[in-house]
Amino acid sequence: MIISTVARRLAAASLTAAALAAPVLMSPPAHAESRGAILFLTVSGSDNTWIRGIGLQCPASSQSIYPKAAQACAALDKAEGDFNRLPGNPQLCPMIYDPVTVTAHGTYNGHRVNWQRTYPSACAMEAAAGPVFGF
Repeated sequence: MIISTVARRLAAASLTAAALAAPVLMSPPAHAESRGAILFLTVSGSDNTWIRGIGLQCPASSQSIYPKAAQACAALDKAEGDFNRLPGNPQLCPMIYDPVTVTAHGTYNGHRVNWQRTYPSACAMEAAAGPVFGF
């Protein structure tokens, strides 16, 4: 009973996140040659026990609700939109296995982004991805 309740809540949260992201992700760019990013990012816990997501638009504006949007956009620019090459925030992490899965969907400089990775812990995620998933 508890598992089905959790599963229903997770499914509802996922659908809500997707519904909120759809208008942002489907919006055409203002100019075909414009550079920037429109992304929907998620972070979820082990076995999808929790999930959170947020939209990120680069260049960042003062109205952005994304925490550290300017730093996240700078990290994406440094990696040229390649999430596998994010500069990260190197640090020592405890050897505690509590995996988190991150996803990125949208566009970066006109290129489609559909990326996912699982890290062994939130600390390892921050060490590898820096401010991009720090919400």
